[in-house]
Amino acid sequence: MKKTLLILTLCGLTLVAKSQNTSVEKSTFGLQTGVLGIWVYNEAKLSNTIALRTEVGFDFGIWETTYYDDYNSPFLLTPVIVVEPRYYYNLKKRSENSKRIDGNSGNFIALKTSYHPELAILNTDDAPVVSDFAIIPTWGIRRNIGEHLNYEVGLGVGYSHTFAERAGYSKDKSELELNMHLRIGYRF
Repeated sequence: MKKTLLILTLCGLTLVAKSQNTSVEKSTFGLQTGVLGIWVYNEAKLSNTIALRTEVGFDFGIWETTYYDDYNSPFLLTPVIVVEPRYYYNLKKRSENSKRIDGNSGNFIALKTSYHPELAILNTDDAPVVSDFAIIPTWGIRRNIGEHLNYEVGLGVGYSHTFAERAGYSKDKSELELNMHLRIGYRF
């Protein structure tokens, strides 16, 4: 009887200890790439289920001709700065089902806030000076592939405002913006 109680107590303590370890990582740092860019990110723990992701990188894109009638769409490589709080809502369930949660591997809901400054790297000389700001609620998943590799998929719709200026002529634009991303990354 004493042996049974001892075994049950140890099993109970193990379960309690395991449930207390279900949390986002204190800090995770990595590099991700996708079809439309390359980014370096850091996620810092704010609570057991919330992490603050900060990201800098380059987005690839094509400038819309709707801003200026006489302007052809060039290929652009623009820097981007992102601040994104993420709520990982299924870490406990994944842990209970013996699935990986390291590197913040789980499902998340995020509020992606991005800013593209007035700078384009691969651009033509007569291109307008453009910057934009976007706030996009996003749902996504991140999963690990091996020890350091991961992939991430996300989908969201939000608000963006573009500030465009060319030769003293200003044309700003607000619109709905779609955020779809498929990225593969390396976690350091």
